[in-house]
Amino acid sequence: MDAQKFPGWHGTTIVAVRKDGKVAVAGDGQVSLQQTVIKGNARKVRRLKPGGREVVTGFAGATADAFTLLERLETKLEASPGQLQRACVELAKDWRTDKYLRNLEAMLIVTDGTELLVVTGAGDVLEPEGGIAAIGSGGNYALAAARALEGSDLDAEATARRALEIAASICVYTNGNATVEVIGG
Repeated sequence: MDAQKFPGWHGTTIVAVRKDGKVAVAGDGQVSLQQTVIKGNARKVRRLKPGGREVVTGFAGATADAFTLLERLETKLEASPGQLQRACVELAKDWRTDKYLRNLEAMLIVTDGTELLVVTGAGDVLEPEGGIAAIGSGGNYALAAARALEGSDLDAEATARRALEIAASICVYTNGNATVEVIGG
């Protein structure tokens, strides 16, 4: 996020784990302004159902901006049914080139249970290596934890939850109030 536009805003850890045909997306609930927790139970992981097909998303960044992007993503998914990557590429192109959208400050993790993508305002649509992705202020902690747990007996949901717990124990802008959505399988 642009520190000049959003001074002191922190908070959000989103982690997604693909394992055994399922994808779990977990997000914490904390939103902070400088040293103050503004909200501890924000819901940053959502299930969308454009055209009856389910997609799970997690977002980091400004909430209103993320909601605007999620609405646009739903429109793109309805225009390209069953083509998650195409819809995300179209969203990223609009996000980067549209005069209004290019000012939005957010990142998205998007999955339909088969594909797992990270979408940014820089025009990136990335498929993470190893089926693990994380974004937000505690994203690197959650990513490292999920990768360390990769070979364990934990399923996708348990791995995502544990990775988020570990991130919350390290990152002061992340709490343990998890929202988890599982898709696939």
